[in-house]
Amino acid sequence: MASRAERSALANWWWTIDRWMLAAIAALIVLGLVLTMAGSPPVAERLGLPTFHFVHRQALAMIPTIAVLLLSSFLTPRQVRRAALIIFIVAMALIVAALLFGHEVKGSRRWIFGIQPSEFLKPAFVILAAWAFAEGGKRKDVPGNLIALMLLPLTIIPLILQPDFGQTLLISIVWSALFFMAGLHWFWVVGIGGAGFGGVLLAYKFVPHVRVRVLKFLDPAAGGGIVDTFQVDTALDSFLSGGWFGKGPGEGTVKRILPDAHTDFIFAVTGEEFGIAACLFIVALFAFIVLRGLVMADRNEDPFCRLAAAGLVMMFGIQSAINMAVNLHLMPAKGMTLPFISYGGSSLVSLALGIGFLIAVTRKRPGSRMFASAGAQDERYA
Repeated sequence: MASRAERSALANWWWTIDRWMLAAIAALIVLGLVLTMAGSPPVAERLGLPTFHFVHRQALAMIPTIAVLLLSSFLTPRQVRRAALIIFIVAMALIVAALLFGHEVKGSRRWIFGIQPSEFLKPAFVILAAWAFAEGGKRKDVPGNLIALMLLPLTIIPLILQPDFGQTLLISIVWSALFFMAGLHWFWVVGIGGAGFGGVLLAYKFVPHVRVRVLKFLDPAAGGGIVDTFQVDTALDSFLSGGWFGKGPGEGTVKRILPDAHTDFIFAVTGEEFGIAACLFIVALFAFIVLRGLVMADRNEDPFCRLAAAGLVMMFGIQSAINMAVNLHLMPAKGMTLPFISYGGSSLVSLALGIGFLIAVTRKRPGSRMFASAGAQDERYA
């Protein structure tokens, strides 16, 4: 254990981060590997792969995941902004490349060079939007609010073209929340809210698969019968089959016919094998991370750090809520992973980047209320 008297970078990092947040994230990562072992073998067998193919790949993805999380958490706020700008530019270039040269999977072009660049775009977008809103609020010589306004369409138009409406919705919600937190006039809040609602209506009217998903959610028969809602119906059967305490590890049967048991519907597998009690524990863990992150954001006196922390933790929490709501048939399917639990290398590493940025911008620093309460008045501000 590092002493408070030490002046090494590691000791300084250890005594300035939120260790409860780090412990909760570590618990999610471990749970993710355990639940991948529960949900992925049937999928691997259906695809003719070795039984633990996805487990091995998930375990290998843990190495860059942990490395990215730790390294990004050492950054100063200025370094976070610079890293976010570079990542945003590279991710946007890869998204355009995927649109032009990527392979089409389930009607979308989201993958290039084995990665999904839109996953890395999200944390970078939040950091840049937070910086723009923060600068717009404190400096009249920087058109921060205008930059933030232009940043949203610049980001979501390529996502719509893929198409990836789940990520578009998530980014738009977080951007709107930051817009509101930045204290801009209610006129703009109402206007942008109306534009967003209009965009949803246009997507429903002119994008066939969006319309079908909404209709299937509202009325399963509208999509052509029970086959169209097979995944959601099977997910609900998983929860009912598991009851409060589940059938036990490896004893699930409904998961064997659930197509995306290791990704989008791993929460349903958790319900069948470990029970509703385990699902509630996972919900509590996500809620703890989100609430603690929001509290730390509120205590932060730096406008950029406050907005960045709030945006990152809201993106994390909203993505979690969307995935669990889809599993429970509370909203139409979005194809969104459960953070740190669903299988997927791009998702894991990008989430680690976002959490690393979150830890970095919420570290205790001289002059802040968080630093004063820690009693470490001799830390140098980088």
